[in-house]
Amino acid sequence: MPQVQINFLAVVAAAVANMIIASIWYSPGVFGKRWMTLAGIRQEGDMKGAGPAYAAAFVVALILAYVLAHFVGYTQAHTLGDGLQLGFWVWLGFVATTSAGDYIFGGRPRPLYVLNNGYQLVTLLINGVLLALWR
Repeated sequence: MPQVQINFLAVVAAAVANMIIASIWYSPGVFGKRWMTLAGIRQEGDMKGAGPAYAAAFVVALILAYVLAHFVGYTQAHTLGDGLQLGFWVWLGFVATTSAGDYIFGGRPRPLYVLNNGYQLVTLLINGVLLALWR
């Protein structure tokens, strides 16, 4: 497998972008209330003790951005269009498909699948562009 140069600052920026997108996407004014209803979450708890969850989410975002940066290198994505295309295909092939089982066999509502996978699509599109342009 070819070696790729990873821009670690771009990886961190992509992970931060992931967290910002999530904070907007799942905010009460956008899709947060709908997400809570579909996910069966009954009350908005206080945010005490949420630090470890946010830290774990950031680590996951870092891993996603780091792996996506490898794909950027392997495909030699350098343009906005390349980044969008890469983000889309990674989402379709690895996220939309693998997460579908949770909904197909778990009896979870289809709108929850659409809402959560919409977030993942937007994140991967933006991360793909960021990592392709900031090499």
